[in-house]
Amino acid sequence: MSGYVIIELTIFDEEEIKKYKELAPATIKDFEGEIIVRGGEKIILEGNWNPQRLVILKFPSVKKAKAWWNSELYKEVSFFRTRAARTNMIILEGK
Repeated sequence: MSGYVIIELTIFDEEEIKKYKELAPATIKDFEGEIIVRGGEKIILEGNWNPQRLVILKFPSVKKAKAWWNSELYKEVSFFRTRAARTNMIILEGK
C-alpha cells in the first residue's frame, strides 16, 4: 500500500519558504516519493476548511514516507519550512 503525506501550510515568510521549495523535492525523490499536488486552485465543497496551501506526496509505502520524514536529509531541509510556515502534516495509507 502506498503512503500519502498530506501537508497543510500557512505561510508567513515567502522568502524563506522558497528555500524549502527548492530543496525539498530532491529529498522526496531520494525516498522514491513524488509530489502529487503542490498548491493549485482549491474548491471548497463543504465545511469551513480553507487551507492556504496544500501539498500531497505519494511514497511506495507508509514505511518509505516515515523514513523520508525521519531522515537527516529532510530534517536539514525542514528547518526552512518551520521558519516560514505553520504546518499540519499526516501520513495516510492508501492505494
